[in-house]
Amino acid sequence: MLDETHDDCGKIRERVFKPLENVKIEEGTVVEIHVPQREKAPPSSIRNLGFTGMWEYRDDITDGVSYVNHLRDNPRS
Repeated sequence: MLDETHDDCGKIRERVFKPLENVKIEEGTVVEIHVPQREKAPPSSIRNLGFTGMWEYRDDITDGVSYVNHLRDNPRS
């Protein structure tokens, strides 16, 4: 473990951590990098997807279940 603690920001480039600012750490020093986990986005509602309501103005499709049942009963050849 290191005797000192640093909070430094950087980027990973070509699989190497590159600090964004100059840091006072000797070359060859072994360091630990802790990457905070990103917060997961809450699950989205299916109503937010683009295909929701795309059959709204179709007269031949009254609801999804009836349409699927019709396709099962009358398969296309």
